[in-house]
Amino acid sequence: MTELPRLILTRESVQQGVTAKDLAKLSRSGVLFRVRQGVYVDGAAWKSLKSWEQYRVCVNAAAETFVAPTVFAWHSAATVWGIPTIGQRQAVHALTLKSDGGRSRAGVTRHFADPRGVTVHRRDGLLVTGRLRTVLDLAAFTPFVEAIVPLDHVLRTDSRLGFSAFTKDALRAGIEGNYTAAAARRIMAAVEFADPQSGSAGESYSRAQMHVAGFQAPVLQFEVCDASGLAGYTDFYWAGVRVAGEFDGVDKYLKPEYLNGRTASQAVVDEKFREDRIRAVGSGVVRWVWADLMEPGRLERKLAAAGVPRRRARSAL
Repeated sequence: MTELPRLILTRESVQQGVTAKDLAKLSRSGVLFRVRQGVYVDGAAWKSLKSWEQYRVCVNAAAETFVAPTVFAWHSAATVWGIPTIGQRQAVHALTLKSDGGRSRAGVTRHFADPRGVTVHRRDGLLVTGRLRTVLDLAAFTPFVEAIVPLDHVLRTDSRLGFSAFTKDALRAGIEGNYTAAAARRIMAAVEFADPQSGSAGESYSRAQMHVAGFQAPVLQFEVCDASGLAGYTDFYWAGVRVAGEFDGVDKYLKPEYLNGRTASQAVVDEKFREDRIRAVGSGVVRWVWADLMEPGRLERKLAAAGVPRRRARSAL
């Protein structure tokens, strides 16, 4: 993750002779950005952040304004653990461990949880739910297509942050006693569908959308060979219609671990050559990007136009 900008707190700035009015004026001019009441960051630095990085700043800012110890959960805990989630303009999510509830206000949504089922971790100076509890909460209380993204992620080893993969059995074991029957059913359905072969958040979100739209399940990371040998692996493949699906995130053209010493322009050329080889063996290729996933129906229309088949009704099997 990009280094996050330093938080500028009104309570500390006043001690240095900078008034709250001074900070508000700097915010109106764009020099500073007001994250929440009493917390600012450098305006240019804020604009340079990705949406998920901005969200992490919002979580950090909320933590600076709370007096009592606060346990962050749901999307907020996920961002601290480096677990990808879907959804922009999320509220900051925190737990209340008392049955009388807690007030949701000032951009913070609080959720009751029985303290007997919650193990609190300290990470990067914040109190958060554990990785397993975090993804189970997301599976229980967010839409299916969004819940698959964090579940797929934790089924893989996170070598960047040094976390081992969870097994599906471990995820299932975490359900008992912590959720209602309805929530448990939602979690079980998402866990059953989750697959560690999805290579990125975009691929996971794509696959979940395909399922909900009724398309046949593709083969993941399908190996394509031609006369010269391995042409590459496709993100998705439907053998019956010989169609390959490719999610184009920006990471493969920007991040060092994907570039393998190449420039971004070289990566683009290599990707075009790989696609040409895949097409040459008789496979069609359909590609999409994040914008296609974020607009309802766009991915579905692309796949349908490419000839990707729908699942058969049970009575037709």
